[in-house]
Formats: sequence, C-alpha cells, structure tokens
Amino acid sequence: MEMSNKFETIKPDHLQRLTDEIKAYVTKHNLPGKIDWSIAGTFSGPEEFAKSKRMVFNNTDNRKSYLDVFEDFHLKIKSNSAIQFLREDGAKHFATIGFPTTKNEEWKYTNVTQITKNNFRFTSPSEKFTLSKNDIKPFLICGKDTVVLVFENGRFNESLSSLNNIQKNVKVSSLAASLDNEIVVQHLGKYASNKNESFIALNTAFVFDGAFIHVPANTIVETPIHLLYLTDARVESTVSYPRNLIVAERNSQVRIAESYHNISSVNHHFTNSVTEVVIKENAKVEFDKFQNETNEAFHINHTETHQERNSTFDISTVTLGGGLVRNNLHIVLNDVNCTAQLHGLYLVNGTQLVDNHTLVDHAKPNCYSNELYKGIIDDKGHGVFNGKIFVRKDAQKTNAYQSNKNILLSDDATMNAKPQLEIFADDVKCSHGATTGQLDEEALFYLRSRGIGEENAKALLNIAFANDVLNHISVDPMREKIANLVFEKLKK
Repeated sequence: MEMSNKFETIKPDHLQRLTDEIKAYVTKHNLPGKIDWSIAGTFSGPEEFAKSKRMVFNNTDNRKSYLDVFEDFHLKIKSNSAIQFLREDGAKHFATIGFPTTKNEEWKYTNVTQITKNNFRFTSPSEKFTLSKNDIKPFLICGKDTVVLVFENGRFNESLSSLNNIQKNVKVSSLAASLDNEIVVQHLGKYASNKNESFIALNTAFVFDGAFIHVPANTIVETPIHLLYLTDARVESTVSYPRNLIVAERNSQVRIAESYHNISSVNHHFTNSVTEVVIKENAKVEFDKFQNETNEAFHINHTETHQERNSTFDISTVTLGGGLVRNNLHIVLNDVNCTAQLHGLYLVNGTQLVDNHTLVDHAKPNCYSNELYKGIIDDKGHGVFNGKIFVRKDAQKTNAYQSNKNILLSDDATMNAKPQLEIFADDVKCSHGATTGQLDEEALFYLRSRGIGEENAKALLNIAFANDVLNHISVDPMREKIANLVFEKLKK
C-alpha cells in the first residue's frame, strides 16, 4: 500500500487507528492501490473516514463498486451458514482476480470494458415486481402446457409463473425458497469454481435466486420446464445474477428450456448467469438455451455439467440477440459410458459480439461427445468459437468429435475460431475442425434461376445451414418459434 506524506492535518493519536482501519478494509477486499491521506484531515476521526471509503484505488476494472454493493447485500440477506460461506468465498475470489482483460488468452477476443465501465443497479430481492402477464406473453415460446418459471431481473415472479403441470414428486421452485434444501446445500457451488472465473465468483457472491429443479430417481418428467428470464431496464441500467441448480437422479429424464429476453432497449443491462447440472447414473437431461436480447444487453453465461455413469446430456444453444454475449459451457464426463451432445447456432450482425467457449472433459473411459457449432455473421458482427476437448490419461476408448462452421455475409464480418484437442490417452478416436467461408454461389445461382428472389434465396440457404442445429432443439413449439425468428432475421 502506498501513502503520501501529508499527515499534518491528522492528530497523531488518530493516525495509527486510521491506518489500521484502512489497511484492514483494503486487505479484506484484496484491492491494490493508493490511499490519498491528504483528504483524511477533512474528517473528525478514523471511524468517519473509514465509513466514507474515500480512497483512491488503482482499480481500473471497477471491482470496488461491486464489492461495496456486496457488503450491503450480504448484511441484509441472511441465509444458512453454508450459503453465507459460499457468498463470502465468491466475493473473496472476485476481489482477488477482478474482471478478465484481453491479455488473458481465454478472453483474447472479448473485451468486457463495456461491462466494467457501466454503473449497473442491483435489484434488491425485496423490491416490487413491475411486469404484467401481457408483458410476458410474447416470450412464452414452449407451448401452453409447459411448466414456466418467470424471473424478473433475476428474481422469481411467482404470480406470472405456471407450475400446475409439474408432477408431484418433482421439485421445481425458486432457488431462494430452497436454499435450506439438503440437495441444494449438497450441490450448489460444487461444480462452478470461483477460483479462476471472475464472473462465476461474482455470481456466487450474489447467489440468491434462480431455478432449482430436482428430479427423483426413476422419474420421467413428461412436461418441459421453461426458465424464462426477463430484464426490465426501462428506468435505469440493471444487473442480475441468476443461479440455477438442476439435479437429475438415477434413471430419470427431463427436458429444460432456458430463454433470455428484455422488455425495452432504453438502458443497458448486464446478466451474469450460472447453471450447475448434475446428471446421475442412467439419467438424461435435454437442455435448450435461447438468447434473444437487444443490443443494449451484456450477457455472460456459464453452464457447468457433471455426468455420472451411463448418463446423457444434450444441449442446444441458440444466440440471436445481445450486444455482447459470452457462453461458457463446461462438461465433465466423470464416469464410464457417458454421452454429451453439444449444438450451437449464433446469428451475429450490426456490431454484436458473440463468443462461445466450450470444454468437454473426458475424465473416464468409454465416453462419447459430439459437438457442432455454426455461425452466420453479417455487417460488422464478430463471432468467436473456442472449443476444447480434453482427454485424460485414464480415458481410454474415448470418442470425441468437434466441428465449427461459419458463413460470413459481409466483408466487415469477423470470425475467430480455435478448436483444440488435448489428449493424454493413446486408444482414442478424436477429431476437430473449423471452416469459415461465404455462401455457395452455385447454389445461390440455382435458386435464383428458379425464380426465387435474391433475398429469399440467401435466407433459404442460410436456414438450411442452420437446420443442423435447430433440429436438435428438444421442445417442439420452441424449435418452430426459433426457426421462424431465424428465418425472419436472415431475410433482413
């Protein structure tokens, strides 16, 4: 810690106490920087100075403002000791590592300065809800019989949700109402690590609400479950920290849809979401993720999946909107004969940035993974794909495949692709590849020669390109709705 030599306005008997208090605050939050002692003389004593927190920090990433909000949140929201410890651990790690920069290899192409420089207001759990049933109607994309959990600025809005069709033995609720549940205490925070991911750490510091889904053993959930996240930033810029926990016990099956939208495009908003998925022996989870926010949205999304023996995880991620979107998908195949299928589609235009980072960790033998991500980039849009397959030494008989394909529709569009294989076993079948190009001119000419206009011909070729991903969406009404939105966006 660095101090100036302007002590003359501070009484000597206060100096040591003042020094100790400020040092304690800085040490608690791991904040490097300089204390400007020249302003200390304007306060009557060390207590007033410490409370004011008027310090000059070399904190270009704005982490102090988030930690100040955490202090207030942590004091007001009381939970059991395990949850309290989890929040404190998240805050500690966030204070240590701060926000990532482009000097970090994993964030080389994604500059989060737009997030760190903005002043977002955290919506208190006790604030009143503002949305109505009419507000949410356009976003009910999974059919009328679906179980729907509606979240407004990250908080569960029970009055707008529909839980009537859920089976009695299946637990579907808000996380806030289930923080004392033994399954939550057992699993929450065990798979999404705070140590190296600053956004996971920040989310964990504010963990409070989101969805909790527990499917008991030998249960097949017939009705899809839709997690509908809506942001209302009509009055001011907001930030939310949704946290989801999904646990599928032995021999169970469930389909889950997760979608993100915002009500208006007046102000910026930041969604920092973390989902932990636990799939026990012989269980199957199908997960469809849809992001369709406006250009004022900044969205960081982490999905951490832990699979056990003979389990299956199918996930489809479709990103149509959002000014800056980063999806981190981390799957651990932690027992034999696991299967994971990953499909992704991103349509990027204007000045959008969409970054998909995936990691499939083959930790045990005889597992299979297949990954296909496709991108269509127009205008000055920027797409990023970084996919890693990690095969551990004992993971013999692994079959792992990865493919990334992209179409650039303009000269100003940018795509950065980095497929990766790290293999430490010798009896495996693995492949990866990435291609980036333009529309097939011969196919376009063929459609034009059949009387189809250029705009529709290009849209048809692009939708055919996208269908390889769209066809894997497990919820039929959702797939049809997204396909129509994709086609309309491609026609513009």
